[in-house]
Amino acid sequence: MSLISKKIAVIGAGPAGLMAAEVLAQGGAEVTVHDAMPSAGRKFLIAGRGGLNLTHSEPLPPFLARYREATPHLAAAIEALPPQALRDWSEALGQPTFVGSSGRVFPHTFKASPLLRAWLRRLEAVGVKLALRHRWVGWDEQGRLRFQTPDGPRAVETRATVLALGGASWPRLGSDGAWTETLEARGVKISRLRPANCGFTVVWSDIFRERFEGQPLKGVALTFAGQSGRGELIVTRAGVEGGAIYALSAELREAIDQSGRATPQVALRPDLDMKDLIAKVSVPRGKQSLSNFLRKAVNLSPLAIGLLQEAARTSGVSLASLPPADLAHLINAIPIELTGTAPIARAISTAGGISFSELDGDFMLRRLPGVFAAGEMLDWEAPTGGYLLQASFATGAAAGRGSLKWLER
Repeated sequence: MSLISKKIAVIGAGPAGLMAAEVLAQGGAEVTVHDAMPSAGRKFLIAGRGGLNLTHSEPLPPFLARYREATPHLAAAIEALPPQALRDWSEALGQPTFVGSSGRVFPHTFKASPLLRAWLRRLEAVGVKLALRHRWVGWDEQGRLRFQTPDGPRAVETRATVLALGGASWPRLGSDGAWTETLEARGVKISRLRPANCGFTVVWSDIFRERFEGQPLKGVALTFAGQSGRGELIVTRAGVEGGAIYALSAELREAIDQSGRATPQVALRPDLDMKDLIAKVSVPRGKQSLSNFLRKAVNLSPLAIGLLQEAARTSGVSLASLPPADLAHLINAIPIELTGTAPIARAISTAGGISFSELDGDFMLRRLPGVFAAGEMLDWEAPTGGYLLQASFATGAAAGRGSLKWLER
């Protein structure tokens, strides 16, 4: 048996790469995780800064449906490492989880850093090595992995390789999508990387933008093309972002790609029956300004009222002259014209990546025997809420299992 017969390189120290490394090491492989950054899990840490949403408690059939057209390709990996197994894994690392009111699953610490530290300790204990500041740049003529390091170029010979380099969002944390050119040069089919769970551009009036930039609308509902999303909508200088619109980002992005525009509707009071809403705005307002009236009668914030006024301005009507029924319908169906997606570097995640037709059932690239891929490099997308991390962990584990099978050949 050669000295490299059990050596496996994992490239990318995010959730998918580290999970692949854990599976490999536990299976007896000699694993080194390479990453271009000075430390592991940088995007994972940032994702957990506001509370690490590890997975979701939704039953598995609707859970899997969240991956849309990629569901058939991801189902086996997620079924092998389902949400409950991921929760058990976290608890075994000393980080028990809980289910929030929305069904999302979080560690009790609500942070990524304790989980990552415990995970890295476990990986070290099973022999996983880290090679940081190692930027992968392809293969040399002998088929060895090529890296750029602070000490100069380095070539590494391995029995198998797991690629877990992420998409193209948050490039300052290491996921810059540069790997696409390297793999395309080898004939690997890759769908164009596009922003997902992203913000969108809107042509706001100067007065609206200057007054409300950075402010959130809470508890609103968005609808578009028969789909809906609930949550927060944040006004930005260039447009909108937030959980409510992230839930519809795939549909909105596709519509913009096709026609250059998309117009979702915002419900400011989605839980209020339309008859009750009409009754509330039909009360005589006397000498009150319209803004004061809406604030008191319908409990609308200044931002919500400003958005109503912005919609009226765009359509060329006077908000104050609208009949009560029309005003009520506008409150729960404000059109917002989106003109484009925010830059991919600002997106939470990316769509596109390695086509599943390029992979076998073990997540190995058919054109590159012994090279496996996992995580956000693959052509899938999912909404926020734990689905992103779940699929990254699960495909990493699947690529690890596939690599172990490769070692046995």
